[in-house]
Amino acid sequence: MTGSPRPSGPEPASDEDGRRPGAADLGGPKRELARLRRYMRDGPRRGRTTDLAANALREAILDGAVAPSTWLREAELATVLDVSRTPVREALRLLADEGLVVKTPNQGTMVAPVSLEDVLALYLVREHLEGLAARLAAGLAAGRGTGVARRLNALNDELAEAANGSDLPAMVRLNLDFHREIRLAVGNVYLDRFLGQVEHAVRRLPASTFARPDRRSAALEEHRAIARAIAAGDRDAAQEVAQHHMRQARAARIGELAGD
Repeated sequence: MTGSPRPSGPEPASDEDGRRPGAADLGGPKRELARLRRYMRDGPRRGRTTDLAANALREAILDGAVAPSTWLREAELATVLDVSRTPVREALRLLADEGLVVKTPNQGTMVAPVSLEDVLALYLVREHLEGLAARLAAGLAAGRGTGVARRLNALNDELAEAANGSDLPAMVRLNLDFHREIRLAVGNVYLDRFLGQVEHAVRRLPASTFARPDRRSAALEEHRAIARAIAAGDRDAAQEVAQHHMRQARAARIGELAGD
């Protein structure tokens, strides 16, 4: 993301592991360390150690178990994840390429911070990419488009049930599933890759717009409008309602951050 990784003010000297004193790190409560260890334990059991470590760290960052601006110390991560420092170093390099962490020479690696500017930039890009995905989905052959719309409506019905039960984690998951269904149906590997990165960025944002009851009902109706346009094969309408949905989500997100 685009936020600056450096806190304001003079930079104190870093410690022996390249971390500035006073910055948040993983050396806090044992509970936080246990959470990170759980991601390694509950993740995939096969594959390169580097990939396993990267998957564990990625999910912990996306879930907020490791907060933005947290300094990540290789030695500590290696102990928590029960691996050597080499795969941890390689995993951090992968996450830096994905924009989830920021590596600063002579200072170390930090979980990328999230600023209001990041939110605005994210939703600007997401508005156009989600609109394109919906447009392409509406352009699928009639049978395929109808099938996509059917699956979208089923997901939206589940989302409505979760909203009625005030199950916020389920609402967040099903909302992501709804948008993921559209991009996967299109079958464009580049669009899937870019929107996958957007999904990662959205997961890192604090709280959720679905915490607001008014946003829940509005989002459900916006989802229905997207599904209708895709089922009808109306490319222009699908793009417009999808972009409108993102603009409304952005407004709700900004309101949430502003405490409105």
